[in-house]
Amino acid sequence: MAALEGCRCRGASGRSNNSILYSILKSDSLASAEEQQHQQHHHHQHPQQQTLQHLLHKTSSSVATPAASPQELRQQACSCGSTRRRGVLRSPQVTCKAASAVLVKTLRFVKNVPCFRELPEDDQLTLIRSCWAPLLVLGLAQDRVDFDTTETVEPSMLQRILTGLPDRQSEVPAAGQSRGAAGVSVVDIDAIRAFLKKCWSVDISTKEYAYLKGAVLFNPDVEGLRCLHYIQSLRREAHQALNEHVRLIHREDTTRFAKLLIALSMLRAISPPVVAQLFFRPVIGTISIEEVLMEMFYGK
Repeated sequence: MAALEGCRCRGASGRSNNSILYSILKSDSLASAEEQQHQQHHHHQHPQQQTLQHLLHKTSSSVATPAASPQELRQQACSCGSTRRRGVLRSPQVTCKAASAVLVKTLRFVKNVPCFRELPEDDQLTLIRSCWAPLLVLGLAQDRVDFDTTETVEPSMLQRILTGLPDRQSEVPAAGQSRGAAGVSVVDIDAIRAFLKKCWSVDISTKEYAYLKGAVLFNPDVEGLRCLHYIQSLRREAHQALNEHVRLIHREDTTRFAKLLIALSMLRAISPPVVAQLFFRPVIGTISIEEVLMEMFYGK
């Protein structure tokens, strides 16, 4: 309790109508309602959507990347296996636009959670930086956003030295290409796909997604949190609410809660830099994803 004395947020007790169960579900409902209102009033754009649409328009002419055929990949592959398999989006314009829309909804959801707004600003920033990527991938699963990739071959350091290729860090992108064209590891892409398939196979409900979002958002394992104990209590409450909901709605399925926890563990294994590189680098280019997040969240 002593650690909470310097915390400006209120405790979880004595807040029946502001519990995480109520807050998260209300926030998710608000986000859905705002999304429907946006579709009805298309000409009134949200500032977050204007930011992403500006970035999409700014770089739309440079997102297309030529896909190598399987035969070309085999020809480039070294017999000693020194090449590294990487992948890029097959339709970056379509997929990046869908991911951007999910990011807008995700940040709107976070901003509407009363428990989150009560946290000090430093803790809010810390949690946003740590949780935006898993929340986004969770949103992709909820909105059933699927994507296709095409495989490229990343030369090894030895191949670059022997063939005189520039180092990938200092390599200047060709005209009409962004640094996102280098792609990400196929292993990382498979991890994202495996998580999406896991969620879709379990057929997670809207309420279950809301509780999962709460468990992801309030992450006490992040370093530098001032209200650590309070955030720990919010995480526990999210897990407890999820467990009670599953036991009430899916009484015959005794393994469902365990399946959802497995999905959470798969989600935490997905790297935020990989998410940024795959879904946003073709759009934002060399701009920092953190800069985009702060601009969208605070409207700076």
